Amino acid sequence: MVINLSEQHSLVSNWVGELRSSEIQTDRMRFRRNLERIAEVAAYEISQQLEWEEVEIQTPLGIANCKRLKEQPVLATILRAGLPMHTGMLNYFDRADNAFISAYRKHKHDGSFEINLEYMSCPPLEGRIVIISDPMLATGSSLVKTIQFMKNEGAPAQIHVVTAIACTVGIEFVQREEPEVKIWCGEIDDELTAKGYIVPGMGDAGDLAFGTKMQM
Repeated sequence: MVINLSEQHSLVSNWVGELRSSEIQTDRMRFRRNLERIAEVAAYEISQQLEWEEVEIQTPLGIANCKRLKEQPVLATILRAGLPMHTGMLNYFDRADNAFISAYRKHKHDGSFEINLEYMSCPPLEGRIVIISDPMLATGSSLVKTIQFMKNEGAPAQIHVVTAIACTVGIEFVQREEPEVKIWCGEIDDELTAKGYIVPGMGDAGDLAFGTKMQM
């Protein structure tokens, strides 16, 4: 299941446009905030698919029958680029458990790369609802490796993926490898370069949010 949040005209389209703009994206704080906003919208949309329960709430004047989220999700993100979207998810699921994964492209001299996953900190995942946020879904390799790594720690009941921009190639790869995963996108692009970069995309989300890095 793939949900493109820009299919119906909304502010998400504005925020994606600003993320793409080589002029506007030089404002790092605004870039991070736009990633947060897209994640907040996705969090609201995902919440409508979760289970709720009726509870009685004592007010100063009586008893109110209200609905409460039955189970808190686990919010997971891939360091470092996913941190702004993780913040956006946490703004809405403010009582959620959290997981952090270090997954990155290890580049070789011939221009190819492999996905290195070296660290994960997470709560028990068995039977949990897991929401993974990452700004870009390009080839899908790091995401699939992350999901499989998490499954080794316990089988989640549901897995949602939230991304600002996804590529059709990456979406198709994730659907083949992990067909039960639901993908929520700010927008979908069709082109992927030979080096695995989305076109038109928005550039390197981690660098744009936090500054350039040395390639180790």
